[in-house]
Amino acid sequence: MPHSSFSGSLSTPKVDVAIDTGNAFFNHTIDGFLKIGAVGATRAAAEEAYDAAKRGSVSRHNLEHSLKKMCKEGAYWGTVAGVYVGMEYAVERARGTRDWKNATIGGALTGAITGALISAAGHNNKDKVVVDAITGAAIATAAEFLNYLT
Repeated sequence: MPHSSFSGSLSTPKVDVAIDTGNAFFNHTIDGFLKIGAVGATRAAAEEAYDAAKRGSVSRHNLEHSLKKMCKEGAYWGTVAGVYVGMEYAVERARGTRDWKNATIGGALTGAITGALISAAGHNNKDKVVVDAITGAAIATAAEFLNYLT
């Protein structure tokens, strides 16, 4: 009886940005901002490229709009990631241990901070701060558990 198999491996590229401010907290925060900010900008670029291909044309106005969207998305996601990484690091230092609880607390703090900023800027319902804190904690904890699985 014929038999076939498939074998392969997939690994993610490792990108290290070396920025030394002399403070480990700031180093972690800036690293998170740059890495995830780049991902957010790339996501926006891919979305805009798809829209341009669907339209079949590119204008100067569309290009400027795309660049602004890339910068805005990169700054937004980079800021959230920087705050999260900084909070997780601060919690780790305060607790003196490294475990999944740091991700949960860091995610909740990040959710609360970003939720408060978004609510204040948008004059939204104050309950959104609590919902964002819970969401941030859940996402961060799930990500940490996934890291333990691999």
